[in-house]
Amino acid sequence: MNSTQLQQQDRFARQITARLAAGTAELPYEITERLRAARVQALSQRKRVAMLHTASAVSSSGSAAALTLGDEPQSWWSRVASLLPIIALAAGLIMINSLENDRRASEVAEVDAALLTDDLPPAAYADPGFVQFLKQSNQE
Repeated sequence: MNSTQLQQQDRFARQITARLAAGTAELPYEITERLRAARVQALSQRKRVAMLHTASAVSSSGSAAALTLGDEPQSWWSRVASLLPIIALAAGLIMINSLENDRRASEVAEVDAALLTDDLPPAAYADPGFVQFLKQSNQE
C-alpha cells in the first residue's frame, strides 16, 4: 500500500468513529455503561492474547527462573539456537586458554635460550656466591 491509500483509510476510519461517537451521546445511560463494560472486557482479553503470543513470560520454580515464550513447545531449531551462544562461549574460552599456553611457552623458551647462549654456565645462576656477586656489582 502506498501513502495515499493509507491516508484515505485513516480518513474513513475517523469519519466512522466520529459518527459512532455522535450516536452514543443519544443512547440511554444503561446501554452506554454496558457498552463501556464490554469495551473494557474486550480490551483486557485482547491484551491477554497479545501477551501470550508476543511477550515473554518468566516462570520460576524455587530459586531458579526461566524465560519462556508462552505455552508453545520449543522446536528443534529454537533449541539449537539457544545452545549456540553456549557453544561459542566454550570455543572462545578454549581458544583463549590455548593462546595463553602458547604465549607462556614462548616466554619460557626465550628465557631458556638466553640462559643457554649466555657466557655463564646455567649452574652459576644457582650458586649462592653468584647472588652476592650480582649485589656487589650493582652497588658499584
